[in-house]
Amino acid sequence: MTSIKFKGISVVRYAFIFRFLKQQNYRFNPFSSTVLTWGKKSNVKGGSVICVEDGFIRSVGLGVHLNQPLSLVFDKSGIYFDATKPSDLENILNNTQFDNDLCSRAASIRKDLIKLGISKYNVGGNINFDLPSDKIIILVPGQVEGDASIQFGSVTIKTNQQLLVNVCKANPDAYIIYKPHPDAVAGERDKGNWQFASSELADLVITDVSIDQIINVVDEVHTITSLAGFEALLRGKKIVTYGMPFYAGWGLTTDMETCIRRKRVLLLEELIAGTLILYPTYLDPYSQKECTVERVINIIDEQRKTWTPKVTVYQSLLLLLKKVKQAYLNRFF
Repeated sequence: MTSIKFKGISVVRYAFIFRFLKQQNYRFNPFSSTVLTWGKKSNVKGGSVICVEDGFIRSVGLGVHLNQPLSLVFDKSGIYFDATKPSDLENILNNTQFDNDLCSRAASIRKDLIKLGISKYNVGGNINFDLPSDKIIILVPGQVEGDASIQFGSVTIKTNQQLLVNVCKANPDAYIIYKPHPDAVAGERDKGNWQFASSELADLVITDVSIDQIINVVDEVHTITSLAGFEALLRGKKIVTYGMPFYAGWGLTTDMETCIRRKRVLLLEELIAGTLILYPTYLDPYSQKECTVERVINIIDEQRKTWTPKVTVYQSLLLLLKKVKQAYLNRFF
């Protein structure tokens, strides 16, 4: 059992992280030289660092609303969204010899995700679209601009507005749909600012609709580093990346940037196997034991049938603490 101590792990994450640590054979020890940190590596003198982040099939409901994750990733090399350095995921995709059984399992997972409409957060409703039939339909998914996934995943494009301007300029005859990030729409990230000039740049701006439904009605997805690009790749769409997300650079996407470390051409099933089977840790919320991605897909499918976007008393208290902390930081820093 490996002993670890925390750095940069917020109190609100204590509610679930200890259950995952048990499955990873980690034991909390405040005097350990091994540091567990949320997101990108913190500055740590000596010892080793393990970065933890939400997995790619997370929950029913947003993380900012404190819906607990069913998957996390524990990365000893870096973290998947930091394209400036290697990560465990990148090493898996570069070096694993994916056999037929693993690829067959990945193909089955892909089929289930499409059939059930499963995504990372599984929020948003369904609406009827009236889209032109004589134009290429492009989805531009918004991202949280303050996230490290943009800071360390893109050299040039740093904002949603810059992305939209570039997409419109390169595709003057296309029909552009912009979907802001749900955390920004919820008012929890980017100070709730997501409108900017999107109504002038895009032909259509949508908010409360599932990412699965909108992906299904478009031809292409243009993104900086959004996970929506990976989800659309699974659904057979053309993907254009303006940064270097974990799924770019493997010969499956059209990329505006390059990463010389990624020298391999992958099959889609190999990308899925590395990303959804080998890299994350999944936790069954009922048994509190590690489980497979297939089990998590089934759990999310069942939870959606009865889930409503409500906040418990416990969640309300934690959200209040977050807002008080942020108000303090905004006032004095």
